[in-house]
Amino acid sequence: MGISYTPKSRVRDDRYLVSVKEYTQYHRDGYLIVRGLLSNDDIDRLFDLAERTRLGTLVPQEPAPKRNVADTQGNEQGDKQGYEQGDEQADEQADEQGDPLREEFAQQTRVHMVSRLDATAEWGLLHPRVLDVTEALIGPDVYALQSMMFLNPPERGGQGWHQDSYYIKTHPDTMVGAWIALEEVDEENGCLWVVPGSNHEPIYPPDGYNGGNVHAVDAFKDLGTVANVSHLDDDVNTLSKIVANYPPPISVPMKPGDVLFFHSHLFHRSFPNRTTDRYRRSYVCHYCNARSWIPWDHDGYEGDSGNYRQILARGRTHLPYAEPIYGSEVFLSEAEDESDSVRMMGMDDGMMMPVAQKKE
Repeated sequence: MGISYTPKSRVRDDRYLVSVKEYTQYHRDGYLIVRGLLSNDDIDRLFDLAERTRLGTLVPQEPAPKRNVADTQGNEQGDKQGYEQGDEQADEQADEQGDPLREEFAQQTRVHMVSRLDATAEWGLLHPRVLDVTEALIGPDVYALQSMMFLNPPERGGQGWHQDSYYIKTHPDTMVGAWIALEEVDEENGCLWVVPGSNHEPIYPPDGYNGGNVHAVDAFKDLGTVANVSHLDDDVNTLSKIVANYPPPISVPMKPGDVLFFHSHLFHRSFPNRTTDRYRRSYVCHYCNARSWIPWDHDGYEGDSGNYRQILARGRTHLPYAEPIYGSEVFLSEAEDESDSVRMMGMDDGMMMPVAQKKE
């Protein structure tokens, strides 16, 4: 006999409760800014992580990273390919135009997957108040997928128009980003710019590449391809032509502790840091509903999916998952959360009524 899962949020003194207005605004506009979500102490801890990253003193901590897989599906040995699945061809296309992002990675102004190297980084990825919001927006079951430390020193950084699901694909497509400001962020030092409502757009695939599309190939009659996504030059990045169909983009200034949650289809970008004496440090994490199939992992994977490498951060899942490497606390649903199965049954008067069925 089947069982149902009745999701229940864990009660905490400092839990962030999302309002219906916030939920509606996120799904309407594609983004939500939660001011002061993280405390000053939390930001100090993440700022120290950013400084250790900047100074090159961030080294893998003990215990050594491991994949604690809760399901036997998948293989524990990744292929260490080092780029997002499906991202390499986009990089190659952009390189032909002199993609500045290659240099940003070479200069270590942005570092991927610090959560697999450092206990504080893992704690930040699994921060309970960030997950409180994520759980309400896309949950109740949440995978923690990715962490990125952005430094953006003076006169560097920036990324042209893009959609995050262009790079990281989940099926169903449920990803959300959480952009945590570690210091004051404004137009001068390279804040994010967003196009409200563009989250309702499909994901525009790269030209000449149909592997791993978000949407079924040939499902649209007029879904054009794009080239040089993420390139800073709008004349080169052809996604900018679609952005031009919308009202002017808006900037998102932020204070330390503010968190911007944004939909994976949202058109967004940043400009290089125009200052000569300020950084733009931010910690950016990605999540998806844990009922999603994930043909991706930043460090590679074996088998049909990378689910077994993604941390289950909230709720539960029928799919493979990993546990936190450094023991960061997560709030998962336990067996006693299960309830009797409820099914809809037709009645003699033609109405449908819920009927509880006892677990066996």
